Amino acid sequence: MSILVIGSTGTIGSLVVQGLARQGADVTAFVRKAGKAPAGVREAVGELGDIASVRRAMAGVRTLFLLNALAPDEVTQSLQALNVAREAGVQRIVYLSVINADKYVDVPHFTGKHTVERMIEMLDLPATILRPAYFMQNDITIQPVIEDFGVFPMPIGDKGVAMVDTRDIADVAVAELLRRDRAPEPLPRLTLDVAGAEVITGRSAAAVWSDVLGRTITYAGDDVAAFEAQLLQNHTPAWMAYDLRLMVSGIQQHGQLPQAGAVARLEQILGRKLRTYRQFVAERVTA
Repeated sequence: MSILVIGSTGTIGSLVVQGLARQGADVTAFVRKAGKAPAGVREAVGELGDIASVRRAMAGVRTLFLLNALAPDEVTQSLQALNVAREAGVQRIVYLSVINADKYVDVPHFTGKHTVERMIEMLDLPATILRPAYFMQNDITIQPVIEDFGVFPMPIGDKGVAMVDTRDIADVAVAELLRRDRAPEPLPRLTLDVAGAEVITGRSAAAVWSDVLGRTITYAGDDVAAFEAQLLQNHTPAWMAYDLRLMVSGIQQHGQLPQAGAVARLEQILGRKLRTYRQFVAERVTA
């Protein structure tokens, strides 16, 4: 029996695989091409659109981590993967969703993840649903703009976002996977907001970069049309650029704040404090 990680080569999935391997877990990485997993980690080669390969990967699996990357057919892929898991008798699942998935009803990938959540809930699958907020690591892509032009260009507005480090997300996922995998019986369903302990706005993010860099960084403002245009200029597919535009519009309208008690619960799971945005920025500038 093993833990199967779907989404194993991305930012979070790769950290989950590494974390499980460090804990001595029997982990299998689901990969599109052989040779993508870390040394010593078993691979199952396939694609989510290829049901036969998903069935092969699920054979003998005890616990599943499901992370589906942003894609036009994300909902279909996720629902099919969960159905195949049910067929295979998998009764220990951790699914990576997104915070406030039920509020961002006009954002395709948020609504898609909420649809998957509804399947888990209505079929009462024994799963942990992790709902992460905005990744701090999203800002790696804009670091050159910040440093070269003195502006923080991500239009996240002033409602507030509880940004979270992807390393913390992965560590929570590993803890939940091991908790479920080691339990003698399937555990009750659980939903966790995975968010940072501080609330960041566009202006406060710029202030953090200013302090760390030792010069003034200004917030570029809330223009989502300009944000979409910049993504297109950087060769982001049009469907994805529009999806992300709708996402930042939702962030400006709703913010991304965890439910009461979520941070304390996360720090109890981790046995330590969550990383701060200032720590992340300082690491990036040093790097």
